[in-house]
Amino acid sequence: MIIAGFVLLAVGAVDLVRQFAPRRWIGYLTVAVLLLLLGSVSDALLPMIAALVVGALWVWSMPDERRAPLGFWPAVLLGVLSVGAVVSLGARADAGLIGAVWSLRSPFGDVSFDLAMLVLGAGVFLLESANLVVRAALDGEHTWRPAEAEQSAPEPVASELAAPEAAVLEPDAAPATPAVAATTMPADGRGGFKGGRLIGPLERTIVMILTLAAAYPVLAAMLAAKGIVRFPEISRDGETGARAEYFLVGSLVSWVIALSAAFLVWWAAHS
Repeated sequence: MIIAGFVLLAVGAVDLVRQFAPRRWIGYLTVAVLLLLLGSVSDALLPMIAALVVGALWVWSMPDERRAPLGFWPAVLLGVLSVGAVVSLGARADAGLIGAVWSLRSPFGDVSFDLAMLVLGAGVFLLESANLVVRAALDGEHTWRPAEAEQSAPEPVASELAAPEAAVLEPDAAPATPAVAATTMPADGRGGFKGGRLIGPLERTIVMILTLAAAYPVLAAMLAAKGIVRFPEISRDGETGARAEYFLVGSLVSWVIALSAAFLVWWAAHS
């Protein structure tokens, strides 16, 4: 269990550094030192070193500024590794120095340090790393290619297609390229607002929480409401179906990631 928690935490942390740190190497160094310290005091230094290696491989295989060289497969392998670690390895009896003072209770009972790390790692992964996974899935499906849209449609139609998909339609889409950004900036001056970067993590976090709380009616209502809100954009799809595909692929992949994270936590808590 601790391996899965540390791996997800390391991957999620390096992706947050890539997104928000002005100098990445300083952010990477800070994350490495903090995580190694955490692994040392929890008597899990080797699992933490392995997690940092996985994080480094993740940065290489899932770049944030270009198409992933290995496509969607790094995310699949990470999921298999996390599920295998949780299913085959339970919580440890001894958590080192931090275990001697660790005490955390929840409405469902005591929470072990290993379980807390798994919850933290899954939550951090859902923030920025899941955005990269969704983008890799969309790139692999070729559901939206601005260059082709510009070649096959008049300029007004291409601009209308690019704006909803890049800036509004898909919650987890990557930032628009400079060529597309010029056609997607709204007139009210909010061109720097990356709504997709915020909507996706919030949606996945809510899905995970509602799933763990067994609030399935609320979860179903929220997912249905999202479809209703997006319906006007999808209804303008015309004959191509590009918006519908973009919405469905991105949303389904995002939900699968959140539900998988909830499954990991649920399995670990009940094993």
